[in-house]
Amino acid sequence: MMLLGRGLDARDNQTRQIQDAVSNVEKHFGELCQIFAGYVRKTARLRDKADLLVNEIYAYAATETPNLKVGLKNFADEFSRLQDYRQAEVDRLEAKVVEPLKCYGTIVKLKRDDLKATLTAKHREAKQLSQLEKTRQRNPSDLHIIAENELHRATLETTRTTRHLEETIDNFEKKKIKDIKNIFSEFITIEMLFHGKALEIYTAAYQNIQNIDENEDLEVFRSSLHPPDYQSRLDIVRANSKSPLQRTGSSKSSLRTVQISRRVLRKDEEEEDEEDEDEVEEDEEDEFGATKEVR
Repeated sequence: MMLLGRGLDARDNQTRQIQDAVSNVEKHFGELCQIFAGYVRKTARLRDKADLLVNEIYAYAATETPNLKVGLKNFADEFSRLQDYRQAEVDRLEAKVVEPLKCYGTIVKLKRDDLKATLTAKHREAKQLSQLEKTRQRNPSDLHIIAENELHRATLETTRTTRHLEETIDNFEKKKIKDIKNIFSEFITIEMLFHGKALEIYTAAYQNIQNIDENEDLEVFRSSLHPPDYQSRLDIVRANSKSPLQRTGSSKSSLRTVQISRRVLRKDEEEEDEEDEDEVEEDEEDEFGATKEVR
């Protein structure tokens, strides 16, 4: 009887250890599931906010100067493309991380059912052992035999359920470790894929912003402030707004130019007169020489 009692104590300790292991998984897997689900929801909300941002950038770009318009539109195109990858990230996290963790709600429930069956068998065995002790104290032979038979059946049932529990909890522990590895590996892979694509898209978006020609757009903006005939009217205003000193200087300059032109003209006329006088003298000399020959 003492050996039987020690066997019951050993099985009780084993059952408590299994029960603690199942409770530990139930607690922490439940917390992980809730936190990962919140992570996915926040990522989905971030995608929604990004969609609103894209729409606002498109609306603003339509009102801007050409280069800025093109740069912002290209940026919005890239940022919108990133949200498609973010949506894929949300879907994958839901399927590969959150759902497997949710499944542990059902798995833990099944293990608790196994624990309950084992505990019920142990309680029955302990009850039969107690009845046997009472029967032996009374010492009726027939009841003693009946109680031993009942105890034997209860012990067999307890042994069977305990062995089944050991097998299922072993499989449970093996599956738990494997699932944890898979879940976190999937999480890391999904995040790496998204952030790798995000880096590629952000690089292109950054280049689109850097390609905006500030000077050209500034010239377009300045031109939009002045109508086409603004420059001609500006020249007239500038001409009329000269100071008296500037106008006097301009008059003196014009007078000086006229005087120089007159001097050049007078000099040219004098040179022409001299050339005419030389030609007359040459003609007179030729006539005088001809007269001498006739004589």
